[in-house]
Amino acid sequence: MARSWERMVQRNTQQINKQRKKQGKDTIYASKSPTQNAEVFKGRNIAFPVVLVILGTMFWVVGSIDQAKGNGMLANWLGVVLYYLLAALLFFRRPYLKVEKARLSTIKFNRERGLPAADIEKIALSRGAVVIKHKGKRTKWIFTKLMNRYDTNAMSTRLEAFAKAHNIEVVHE
Repeated sequence: MARSWERMVQRNTQQINKQRKKQGKDTIYASKSPTQNAEVFKGRNIAFPVVLVILGTMFWVVGSIDQAKGNGMLANWLGVVLYYLLAALLFFRRPYLKVEKARLSTIKFNRERGLPAADIEKIALSRGAVVIKHKGKRTKWIFTKLMNRYDTNAMSTRLEAFAKAHNIEVVHE
């Protein structure tokens, strides 16, 4: 019974590791050492949560003015609370740029997106922003100090070293 159990666990582990490999994740028993030469630069969403709080406040004010009718008060309060919850969710979920040995990763549309060094056309560095241009696509990853509170100076120095190691064009603006 013990050997058959071990074989079953081994088969299931192999299947799950194949699925995780297709999804771009580490295997189940991969070592999680922090010294993998990955550096993470975290930012903070401020602008969009502030807009959501303002919208929620506007709906609350309009709903309290229209209190005489009394129709739809539950829907109004539900909308206000949901705006505030969405603002809190976006504020506390911090965006990041992870610089690994041969790959860059960030979170876009609630998924972690990775970009190998071979797919990077150029990196544009300025005082308040870092722009990473993909090869063959019109999309760009933009990390700004104004909108997302990234430490663009530290990002610039690390990305320069990354670009030098992988022969990527660096543009200083």
